[in-house]
Amino acid sequence: MSVVFVDRYMNQPLFHLAFPVNNIPQTKEFYVDGLGCEMGRESPHSIILGLGGHQLVAHVTDEPLQPQNGIYPRHFGLIFTSEVEWENLLERAQQKHLAFYQQPKRRFPGLPLEHRTFFLQDPFSNLLEFKFYCHPEAIFGQREFTAIGDRAAVSS
Repeated sequence: MSVVFVDRYMNQPLFHLAFPVNNIPQTKEFYVDGLGCEMGRESPHSIILGLGGHQLVAHVTDEPLQPQNGIYPRHFGLIFTSEVEWENLLERAQQKHLAFYQQPKRRFPGLPLEHRTFFLQDPFSNLLEFKFYCHPEAIFGQREFTAIGDRAAVSS
């Protein structure tokens, strides 16, 4: 496994995100069994997960985790470059009965910013968004547009 990892990922930077959870077994059920994340190291207080080749680290906290109101300001996820792969994850999430925070939809239909998206909520109220852009240049480009997410126009 480590040789495959080195060959596959070590020639590019990897993103790392740490986030709070209250329970390691529930974390594994949602992220590994549900989403299909790769398992990394595990301790009674944290677990390393692979999501799309990037490292997530779930850290147990005893503090109560409060859900935020809406999808802003905090969520994380993946942008798929293949619509088929996006649809495959959507189908997996539906089959595994994962909690949808927002059902699949199209944002900005007919515009260069058009993308498909859905949000999941893990058992600890962390929100995850999964996107597919119809026009790949919209991922970082299309700066002449100010619309971002579900909010009205947002300027830079």
